[in-house]
Amino acid sequence: MKPVAIIPARGGSKRLPRKNVLPLGGKPLLGRVIDCCQASKLFSKIIVSTEDDEIAEIAKAADAFVYNRSHSLAEDRSTVAEVCEDVLLNGNYDLFCCVYATAALLKPGTLRSSFELFETSRNANVVMGVSSYNYSPAQALKVDSNASAELLLPHYLGVQSQFQPKFRVSNGTFYWGRKDSFLIEKTFYSNNLFVFDVPEEEVCDLDTLSDYNVLLSKFSDDDL
Repeated sequence: MKPVAIIPARGGSKRLPRKNVLPLGGKPLLGRVIDCCQASKLFSKIIVSTEDDEIAEIAKAADAFVYNRSHSLAEDRSTVAEVCEDVLLNGNYDLFCCVYATAALLKPGTLRSSFELFETSRNANVVMGVSSYNYSPAQALKVDSNASAELLLPHYLGVQSQFQPKFRVSNGTFYWGRKDSFLIEKTFYSNNLFVFDVPEEEVCDLDTLSDYNVLLSKFSDDDL
């Protein structure tokens, strides 16, 4: 059975209002993400989970399936994992890919390559799209309200960078998962977690207007 794509796309966003429907190259961000999923030819169904009428119409216009989530799963504290769990409990799916509605720079080839890793890594419950850090987490500081600080990872103090582990971070692009194990673990940070390095040009944070301007500058009509 082919996997399904699950795109969580709620209407509310405190820091950057309506960010899932911001325009990019003449289309809403969500429309770009749906296009990418379709172009990958990986999925039997592309599901947009939303409580928002405008987002639902955008999804329908792009030939995606709309899953009407409850408003209780559209609050600020609702997690992407909870949204995916809700969809999976109400459908006959085995493999799935949670794709962020703001991952508008993502390319179909990246989805295909990451799925290949997922398929060949038989003991992987999750394959997570990741990026490297701009600064090593070995230099990270915990800072309290009085500006007092201490190292987050003191055991790396004095260790040269070439002898430190390879650090990676989830970058808000996608997670591949298996329904059965995901419904048990209820997290993408699985005990059997693998990672896929997403090209830097396909990654962009989207929490502020400045982030959006960076996204606009990185976008090319050749992205799909």
